[in-house]
Amino acid sequence: MDGGAPGPVRGRTVRSTCCYCGVGCGVLVHGARDADGRERITGVEGDPAHPANAGRLCSKGLALADSARSLQGRLLHPQLRGDRAQPRRRVDWGLALDTVAERLSRIVERHGPDAVAFYLSGQLLTEDYHVFNKLAKGLLRTANIDTNSRLCMSAAVTAYRLAFGADGPPACYEDLELAKTVLFAGSNAAYAHPVLFRRLEAAKARDPGVRWIVVDPRRTDTAAMADLHLQVQPGTDVALFNGMLHHLVWEGLLDADFIEAHTTGFPELKRLLREYTPRMAAEICGIRAEDLVTAAEWFGRSPAALSLYCMGLNQSVHGTDKNLALIHLHLATGQVGRPGAGPFSLTGQPNAMGGREVGGMATMLAAHRDLDDSAHRAEVEALWQLAPGTLPDRPGLAAVELFEALRAGRIKAVWIACTNPAHSMPDLGLVREALQRAEFVVVQDAFAGTDTVSFADVLLPAATWGEKDGTVTNSERRISRVRAAVARPGEARPDWWIAREVALRLEARLAAPGAAPLFTAATPAALFDEHRALTVGRDLDIGGLDYAVLERDGPQQWPFPAGAARGQARRYGDGVFATPDGRARFHPTPYRPVAEPVSARYPLRLLTGRLRDQWHGMSRTGRVPHLFAHCPEPALRMHPDDAARRGLQAGELVRVASKRGALVLPLELSDEVASGTVFAAMHWSGQHLSCGGVNEVSLPAVDARSRQPELKHAAVRVEKAAFGWHLLAARRGDALALHAALQPLLRDCGYAGLALHPCAESTGDGRAWMVLRAAAAEPMPAAWMQRLEDALDLGTGPDTLEYRDARRGLLRRVAWREDDGSSRIEGVLWADARPGGDALLQAALADRPWTGPRLAAFSSTATVARDPMVCVCRQVSESQIRAAVRDGADLAALRTRLGCGTVCGSCTPQLLRLVAEPVRA
Repeated sequence: MDGGAPGPVRGRTVRSTCCYCGVGCGVLVHGARDADGRERITGVEGDPAHPANAGRLCSKGLALADSARSLQGRLLHPQLRGDRAQPRRRVDWGLALDTVAERLSRIVERHGPDAVAFYLSGQLLTEDYHVFNKLAKGLLRTANIDTNSRLCMSAAVTAYRLAFGADGPPACYEDLELAKTVLFAGSNAAYAHPVLFRRLEAAKARDPGVRWIVVDPRRTDTAAMADLHLQVQPGTDVALFNGMLHHLVWEGLLDADFIEAHTTGFPELKRLLREYTPRMAAEICGIRAEDLVTAAEWFGRSPAALSLYCMGLNQSVHGTDKNLALIHLHLATGQVGRPGAGPFSLTGQPNAMGGREVGGMATMLAAHRDLDDSAHRAEVEALWQLAPGTLPDRPGLAAVELFEALRAGRIKAVWIACTNPAHSMPDLGLVREALQRAEFVVVQDAFAGTDTVSFADVLLPAATWGEKDGTVTNSERRISRVRAAVARPGEARPDWWIAREVALRLEARLAAPGAAPLFTAATPAALFDEHRALTVGRDLDIGGLDYAVLERDGPQQWPFPAGAARGQARRYGDGVFATPDGRARFHPTPYRPVAEPVSARYPLRLLTGRLRDQWHGMSRTGRVPHLFAHCPEPALRMHPDDAARRGLQAGELVRVASKRGALVLPLELSDEVASGTVFAAMHWSGQHLSCGGVNEVSLPAVDARSRQPELKHAAVRVEKAAFGWHLLAARRGDALALHAALQPLLRDCGYAGLALHPCAESTGDGRAWMVLRAAAAEPMPAAWMQRLEDALDLGTGPDTLEYRDARRGLLRRVAWREDDGSSRIEGVLWADARPGGDALLQAALADRPWTGPRLAAFSSTATVARDPMVCVCRQVSESQIRAAVRDGADLAALRTRLGCGTVCGSCTPQLLRLVAEPVRA
């Protein structure tokens, strides 16, 4: 049962791709066999031959080897349970696969095919997606197969299809260096796509005449580097773009010849634009009309205008309109299909594009075909050798609807692969309820530490990055090979193999007599050949591309039809679009407000977004201690004026509540958010918090056309969270083992947050400081405290100093270790009616020899401000940088003296901000 995987590479280097954002960076993965016989990934570096990144990697990519260092927390064996009252038990693959097939077939026989659903991930490989799509639509005959790409890319896809007739960005990465005006819209590219951002920085350094416009409600690191930051009110992007286009019409800055020859629908849009004068649009957006006009002038007069946009546009109930309104600026000025220009949607996941190519979503068929098009269905049925009328003739349930149907009982079974909906979906209370009510839940994943795993009736251990073989497609339509560097651990198997094995069993039960077998392809190469055959003659034609070409010539862009020497860098350069008449379409886009306006009861706008060094739910980046250094703990960011009006102080616990739920977070004061808005990162889940994260309060309202939810905005109120007991616990040790031991304790607290801090000595052996902050209405029970002490291995002993007052719930305990003849702190427990212990924690994290009497540790009651780590690659803190700036250092001097910004460069925007700030005494 090896799944047809190639033999592992031992002691050699393989070319592969990074598994994070959609940039698709090439990586060189080094693997070797350890003394214990296990094959391990020993190092990762950027591939200088890959056209996407030319050797560059961000902090996350550079840490890939660290994320794969330990098997702690990996799913290594199949597990199942007979009913929900039982714990899961380890079983062999045969029983696990038979059980999944039997349960699914019985549900289909009793309730019909639409009682089964699949929820997949933009992190699957194209070959994985292909098998799942064929299983759902071709064998089970249900279109209830959607992915987490619905949460990030569907508005961009819908807008591309409406405007151009087909999915897929018209621009390419080369345009980053060729653009003269760059408009970032709802994209903090400095954090979300740092490798591309480095290319943009370099281009701007070579040509200071390049102008950056950033549209974002927050003053992000990207916005701080802009020539013009339009700090709009959340959700007002359509009004902004309509106002800019109004100005371009008024000033005659349109490409009238392009509009006449290559588009349709402009007169209808022009009538709508009359209402959107720059002054009126600016008032809606909350910006100066002069700034709106400046943005329009820069865009309209630029010889090459490039737009880069991401979740800030997509994750909205009006995401399609936002995308269309931005695309209109390009069509009206002819800024599409030419070097340095075009509307370029930046993909959030490594293979969201590949999933769309194979049709692995509820609203589409393979190769950008439509489910509700009878001719398209007939084409796929012929290629798959299905009887006419086999494929479902209407779209299935998209992500939010899928879980609503699961909760209502219309869907009985769900198979979740490589994603974590119990953290990433909106309105988490309803999602958890849906998974609890489901008759049968299959979870296929590489990691045990996700919030969704606990709901699984069957757990299927999947291979992960570094262990898989196949392809992915990045943001610029470039297909790259993913290669296994080491053997799969335990009984983990490729995702495509797992899906195919279940499909073969289901086929034996459900297929019509005499039907042609659907799942004959049994290797990644054969699966890719099946996929490319479906694309021939389509807009994404890759008939001329196979594994041999990718091996010989490297990554290639589509379209790549048979006979082509290379793929197409830019689309629509000839002005012919993928619509029936070859013309691009304008669509009227009236401004509509956010789905949930603020009110007297919920007066603040909650924005969500990313941290610089973390990715999605942190199932991988959360395994690497130094990736927490820049932002080690969850927090809610609020403008200082808003905090002062509410009597709130930095570091206090606050309750964030919406109409759907609530969560508690520490408060962080920041002027990056405007008054009236607050911000929380989306990464923190129930693996690090006592709740499910920020989506406890988000709303499930969706865009009517793309069915993408409004994850970026919710109306909330923020108030002080009063607790009568507070705990700070810290322990130095194996980070992943400590996390596994502590995580089950979190849910019992009113607030609990887990964070990793790298050891000062940076041993690279997986050891770190695990820090737990918790709070409750009254002291936690003795049994809970005992579990905590056991988890931290912080019981009493000869090297432990303790002060306890059980009546008051007060406990102070410090564990020590002897190291090179000196005492150092090894662990801390500090429980009291009020928060405390920070000074002791900072002393522990510094890992310096303790001087003076040990009893003095209990007198360290002062609050000590954290010294943020700015450069995680070189471990350079903010205080070190500020000291150098006071000595006159500029960016170049900081790089020379301290080394910050010289490895991945992700910290460069923050370095520039620190250099530009007034020098503190």
